[in-house]
Amino acid sequence: MNRLHVHYGDGKGKTTAAMGMILRAAGHGWRVLAAQWMKNGDSGELEALKRFLQADVLSAPPMAGFTFQMNEAQKREAARQQEAFALKIMEIIQETKPALLVLDELGMALAAGLVTEKTGRALTDAALNAGETVITGYDVPEWLRERADYLTLFKAQKHPYQAEGLPAREGIEW
Repeated sequence: MNRLHVHYGDGKGKTTAAMGMILRAAGHGWRVLAAQWMKNGDSGELEALKRFLQADVLSAPPMAGFTFQMNEAQKREAARQQEAFALKIMEIIQETKPALLVLDELGMALAAGLVTEKTGRALTDAALNAGETVITGYDVPEWLRERADYLTLFKAQKHPYQAEGLPAREGIEW
């Protein structure tokens, strides 16, 4: 029986933990899929995963900034693109049947209304029918928390961004 892992909260390490699971599974020869919403697709972990023959690595189209900075037309376009990406991932799952799936920032895309609950539920079902599934996000909807078999809250205690304004660093945060 495949299990749903949900990593959420304001702390650093949600994506890193999920990608560690992908690395472990790929090391055992499993077919894996990493799909990333709401990011620009240039993170180091995605580039490393692309080197594994049994890994499918996909990124949603880049957005025009943070949702709170967008006007209504930009939000509608971002929602159209993020929703279409979720539907594309469902097709890829059907084709490749990965044993482990990481749906990075899907939780946040759902919480922000960029992916509908209906599509989110269908994607979660499709993912779990294929393999063990990890969904990450700063925030995630309550229905997803309730559905999780593993629910892990990442809570920030201290971070140089808050204390010093240190921006995200290549190779560390991305």
